[in-house]
Amino acid sequence: MANSRWKSLAIGVGVAGSIALPAYYLLVRRWHARWGATDEEVARARPGDDLVEGPWDVSTRAVTMRATPADIWPWLLQMGYQRGGLYSNDWIDKVMGVLDEPSSWEILPEFQHLEAGDVIPIGGSGPDWPVKSIEPHKSLVLDIRDEGVDISWSFGLYELDEEHTRFVLRIRIRLKPLMHVLSFIPVSDFGQFLMVRWMLLGIKARAEALAARGET
Repeated sequence: MANSRWKSLAIGVGVAGSIALPAYYLLVRRWHARWGATDEEVARARPGDDLVEGPWDVSTRAVTMRATPADIWPWLLQMGYQRGGLYSNDWIDKVMGVLDEPSSWEILPEFQHLEAGDVIPIGGSGPDWPVKSIEPHKSLVLDIRDEGVDISWSFGLYELDEEHTRFVLRIRIRLKPLMHVLSFIPVSDFGQFLMVRWMLLGIKARAEALAARGET
């Protein structure tokens, strides 16, 4: 009788999973993989699109900032461990060892120089972020390689008018097939979305505060 119950439970879980996973990827993930982005931004080619061939995962996320590219750019230049931070969820980043202190709310002059070939340090066990290309106030592309993992991050700034800028982030990921299955189950996939969303909003808050102070 007990074995029968466990068998029925296993079948039920399997059926629920077979329904939930497709629903997640077709509905929930379709939304958060392009959070904030327009159709044109999703379709637009970005610098760095050629770095990861045959990606398993592509996301394009965006936010409008009441700030100029000059207000946004300093926060990108100083990203990293023992630098300006990542502007995401500081508590989670500290627990994971990615940061050792909260992300900065101030411009750090000593970290305002960045060029292709430089490496943005990341704490913990994750790979650092090599800078592939950089166009001041317009584009920053990171080419991240680790065992079995190829990732590109492409930050783009698009000026709308004298006071507003679209901030777009495209991430392309290629993993080994097994790693893909294990890493992009809904919990970890959605967790990645939350951290990236927090980063975009964290940079937005800082850039808009800087714009309001009129220091750039």
